Amino acid sequence: MINKVVTSAKEAVSDVFDGATVMISGFGEAGSPIELIHALIDQGAKNLTVVSNNAGSGNVGLAALIENRQVRKIICSFPRTAISVVFPELYRAGEIELELVPQGTLAERIRAGGAGIPAFYTPASVHTPLADGKEQRTFDGKTYVLEPAIRADFSLVKCAAADKYGNLIYNKTARNFGPVMCTAAKTTIVQAKQILELGEINPEHVVTPGIFVHRVVEVTHPADESKLVADKVRYHAIKS
Repeated sequence: MINKVVTSAKEAVSDVFDGATVMISGFGEAGSPIELIHALIDQGAKNLTVVSNNAGSGNVGLAALIENRQVRKIICSFPRTAISVVFPELYRAGEIELELVPQGTLAERIRAGGAGIPAFYTPASVHTPLADGKEQRTFDGKTYVLEPAIRADFSLVKCAAADKYGNLIYNKTARNFGPVMCTAAKTTIVQAKQILELGEINPEHVVTPGIFVHRVVEVTHPADESKLVADKVRYHAIKS
């Protein structure tokens, strides 16, 4: 077994490279790894393809990464919400690409990537523009669209607690995308609110086994995205 703990978010994301595909967990703000994202902003990798449930809120976290012109393309289900201001502006200006994916399809494309399944058929986008140009087949009289799996170079994930071997437990809806993103990336980077001693996590409670995790950093007081947005905080890169 290997100790996966690193000393800082900066160290954790240090090898994210220009042009990488990066999965970022979160269901709205639940599970959003703000500190890892801000460390990635400071690190400066550009031309990223980001896979996420949404396109960020306010001017922090994922929205700040986009605002800093580090994201070339985003693959997501909810590019615009009541508190998303950055993505809509850049999209209208033609400065960022969007691949819109229904939420269930997005989760399954990521899960398939982690399971080694190259593609699958789903009825979710039949008879919509999202099915244009995609292979379609009929099974038992019903039409389905072929969707490819998604894999990534890196995933940035937030969990409630981890141990040094990378076994993870989550807080409620942070489980929606975090666990599948851990399985579908070449390098999985996790911020945990607490790093527990070995044996302190009941094996029956482990959601993500450590075999899928490469680095864990402890962030004992993670930022509250809603509060940052309400306070109109704008994150700016810290250059080392």
